[in-house]
Amino acid sequence: MAFLLMFVTVLHLVTLAMLFIATIEKSWWSWGGIENTDLWYKCIYENTTETWLCASVSESEWLQSVQALMILSVVLSSISFMVFLGQLFTMSKGGLFYFTGLCQLFAGFAAFVAVLIYTFQRREILQDARALEIGRFGYCYILAWVCVPLLLVSGALYVHLRKRA
Repeated sequence: MAFLLMFVTVLHLVTLAMLFIATIEKSWWSWGGIENTDLWYKCIYENTTETWLCASVSESEWLQSVQALMILSVVLSSISFMVFLGQLFTMSKGGLFYFTGLCQLFAGFAAFVAVLIYTFQRREILQDARALEIGRFGYCYILAWVCVPLLLVSGALYVHLRKRA
């Protein structure tokens, strides 16, 4: 049981870190190595100065919903971890981690809806004259997709996990 507790804790921390990186890092859509777009900024690589020049992205309703859902997912997963730590020290023997599991499941559903919206509404979100056919999804987008099953699995594990002596 101690192994399962340690595994769930490490899984939660790794998933939370990946979710945080997916939310704040600058590569949800990429046009090669010269231009990246994330949830917050659009960055262009300047060859002469060899630096990234970033500007805020143009706001759309779809983008705001993706931003809100990803932030909600990070907040719910953080709350879930803090509640889990509190329950480890205060819960009586045999108690279940229902609240922790539900927070983690809702975080997974929020991230799932966010990446689905980004997937199907990327033309409206990016609002770029460039052809989207030459671009591709960036690593943060893929990282967000990887977080979805990890959040759902850890949420299910928390629901079934009992506190032992």
